[in-house]
Amino acid sequence: MSNLNKTPTANRLHIAIFGKRNMGKSTLINAITNQNLAIVSPEAGTTTDPVYKAMEILPIGPVVLIDTAGIDDIGSLGELRVNKSLEILNKTDIALLVIDKDGFNEFDLKLIELFNKHKTEFLIVVNKCDLFSTPIDLLESLKEKEYKYIELSAKNKDKIHELKELIIKYSPKSFEHVSILGDLIEKGDNVILVIPIDTGMPKGRLILPQVQIMRDILDNDAIMHICKDTELVSTLNSLKEKPKLVITDSQAFENVSRDTPNDIALTSFSILFARYKGDLYKLVEGAKVLANLKKGNKVLISEACTHHAQQDDIGRIKIPRWIREKINMDIIFDYVHGREYPLNLKDYKLVIHCGACTLNRKEMLNRIDVSYEQGVPVINYGLCIAYLHGILDRALEVFPEVNELWKSR
Repeated sequence: MSNLNKTPTANRLHIAIFGKRNMGKSTLINAITNQNLAIVSPEAGTTTDPVYKAMEILPIGPVVLIDTAGIDDIGSLGELRVNKSLEILNKTDIALLVIDKDGFNEFDLKLIELFNKHKTEFLIVVNKCDLFSTPIDLLESLKEKEYKYIELSAKNKDKIHELKELIIKYSPKSFEHVSILGDLIEKGDNVILVIPIDTGMPKGRLILPQVQIMRDILDNDAIMHICKDTELVSTLNSLKEKPKLVITDSQAFENVSRDTPNDIALTSFSILFARYKGDLYKLVEGAKVLANLKKGNKVLISEACTHHAQQDDIGRIKIPRWIREKINMDIIFDYVHGREYPLNLKDYKLVIHCGACTLNRKEMLNRIDVSYEQGVPVINYGLCIAYLHGILDRALEVFPEVNELWKSR
């Protein structure tokens, strides 16, 4: 299948497999996928780092399977592997905890605590049932604690279909397909997408949020019109009926707002993704802090993907420049990029986060929660840019409840 036809990794159900060493986690992945994806060995500790595999698994659909290192790995290197495995929880939609006839030990119980803390759905997989019958006391314990569980043999591929059915049944309801803007448009509506072509635009292609929003417009039977920011006025004039909505790249917000009549709703790709991938209410709270930054305040700019910084890079160049020009010259900026997110944020007044198109919703929500637990609000690029250019009120009008929250500041 062409990569162009594949579901983006961030939109797939993330299934992570946890457990002690030599519980048969890799064998279970091979059984679920019906492929030899993971190395299987009788030697404990064969899996050293989390292994990701994006694929289609019937009848589940598009998923990312994550095989983790044993949570009872030993030594300093083992500790690093365990920590890496635990980081996977931040993006796990549903976890499989693999045990055998010996049941739970302290590592398993700690994991269950973490599942509950992260509000992660989990299933207990009692593996190796080709070698033993599950002890009565273990079964009674599972039932007493009301754990969702299944007994199977990964080696013999026994009850794998039943496991898949349980994964479907207990996957979080929030993972079910959510339209990005289906509640904002109706069949036959005209929607204009404004996509500037600048040095930050990848050559020969569009970026993921733009493509996903195009697909969402088609799924909702609306009609899209695509133009550059320099062609917006002529595009508007060419339509017999005014568009229901104009969606712009955030970097062109100022010009697009100027050229879009006030009776036409306007927002940005990034703000739509703030709602789709995160918590728009909390991210708007971050705008209140942005408005009150003072001299010496530290701000963390977090970008989930990695790329070479452009001369006019939005996160590392433009946003810091605009904040210094419009709010305070003496703001201190730090930068992180990629999948790592700092655990200690207490030195920062605010986190400015990218649109999170490469993260799944669970991971983005976790980042927001981790930040707020430390008293550090988060705002995303689109909301930040809209505020800095005096357009946030208008950009939020399409979300009445959130707009009311913002206006009550």
